[in-house]
Amino acid sequence: MAINFDEFSLRRQRLIKVMGEGVAIIPTSPELIRNRDSHYPYRFDSYFYYLSAFKEPESVLFIIAGAHPKTVLFCRDKDMEREIWDGFRYGPAGAVAEFGFDEAYSIAKLDEIAPKLLANQEKLFYSFGAETGWDLRVNSWLNHLRSQARTGTSVPDEVVDVRKHLDEMRLYKSAYEIEIMRHSSAIAAGAHQRAMKFVKPGLMEYEVEAEFLHEFYRCGAQSPAYASIVAGGRNACTLHYNLNNAKLCDGDLLLIDAGCELDGYASDITRTFPISGKFSSAQKDLYEMVLASQAAAIAKVLPDEHWNAPHEAALDVLIRGFIDFGLCKGSPEEVLESGSYRQFYMHRTGHWLGLDVHDAGEYKDKQGNWRIFKKDMALTVEPGCYVVPSDKVPKHFWNIGIRIEDDVVVTESGCEVITKGAPKTVFEIEELMQDA
Repeated sequence: MAINFDEFSLRRQRLIKVMGEGVAIIPTSPELIRNRDSHYPYRFDSYFYYLSAFKEPESVLFIIAGAHPKTVLFCRDKDMEREIWDGFRYGPAGAVAEFGFDEAYSIAKLDEIAPKLLANQEKLFYSFGAETGWDLRVNSWLNHLRSQARTGTSVPDEVVDVRKHLDEMRLYKSAYEIEIMRHSSAIAAGAHQRAMKFVKPGLMEYEVEAEFLHEFYRCGAQSPAYASIVAGGRNACTLHYNLNNAKLCDGDLLLIDAGCELDGYASDITRTFPISGKFSSAQKDLYEMVLASQAAAIAKVLPDEHWNAPHEAALDVLIRGFIDFGLCKGSPEEVLESGSYRQFYMHRTGHWLGLDVHDAGEYKDKQGNWRIFKKDMALTVEPGCYVVPSDKVPKHFWNIGIRIEDDVVVTESGCEVITKGAPKTVFEIEELMQDA
């Protein structure tokens, strides 16, 4: 999708307003060596990209607030010889012209210019502890300024974690962001449909993962949003399983947790379906229980409801189902109080979603109360049920792992499920697989 540079400029202006005065330093991620002279695929820092739209490594953004606000980027020089090897570079002049920064300089001049930008500022907005290399560099600039104290030069006397302000900004998605997330979700939903049509007994989990990668890249996504989980049979009971190297067996379920990244924004979908194309009676019972719990949770994602309400709604449905199917004993209140349900459902029902799969933003306020949903927040809803073999568990439920996950955006009166293109009812799944 076309980059809306005005969007990023507006974010920088919003941060300047929140800062009031002072200087913020937001570096991007470093390149990482995979082995010898081979790098991992580069991925920019989300906070840096949120403010800059700039995807090149070796970059850092300074934002100065106060009477004379400005934005200053440091980036790699324009270098035609390096571009032959590594690809296009904007260079400082190109960065100003294309991205709308007030000033831009070579990253080679950073240690020369940075202390001047920090001098006589009352506040420093920087996230110490996020990256050791940058911490050392920022401290070196501050120490340089301290050495000039006799000349009247001062250093910031207050340090504020800039990410706290950015977390709050990132929690509310703009129309531009939501549109990208819809597109990312549509690509991921298409990949899940493709997998359902492709799967059959005897395939390897990695063959199914390859179908996802093909669909992601074919549709314009730049990468998976995280390491895909393709878990057949008992593997689905391992929450973060990602070996993806087992054979798919007739009669088992297949759990796939996979999403893509488009222009920095993640989608995150989980679907569980029968490898043979037909649910067994036991599989169907547990699956429809999880599906009902997800519906109850989604119904609680609406303005002025608190963050934990979807989890509580899902948990209520799951606990009653666990009791009905003989997985837990006692009344719903007793099972909740004892926590015995955690043997079969041990995780939360969702997380924030955006530039990061587990996106920025607090879940509780400063008083310890759950965050209240507001329009344009984005999150996942993902209840599950995982049954490993046990003498205390009916055998027909053994090795069934189910999770159903969708991405939703809070609207004025409820929420929009932006991953609805991925089939999830028993009828939809079986019909799609049998027609393949």
